[in-house]
Amino acid sequence: MSDPALPRWAALSAVRIIGSFGAVLGVILVGRAETTGPKVLGVAIVLAAMWMLATVPRALAARWRSPK
Repeated sequence: MSDPALPRWAALSAVRIIGSFGAVLGVILVGRAETTGPKVLGVAIVLAAMWMLATVPRALAARWRSPK
């Protein structure tokens, strides 16, 4: 009854959700910032979140792929 793929699916979903929240946080920070420092930080957070969304799930899926 226990599916071994369920924890992996949950991990992939969690990475995607956390990355999305990070991107939203960065956009909010950029939109509300009045000085350059927080805007730069917001852009850095958005870029890091987008990089995480693009690379981490793919890397985890490749790591967990069954050997051929």
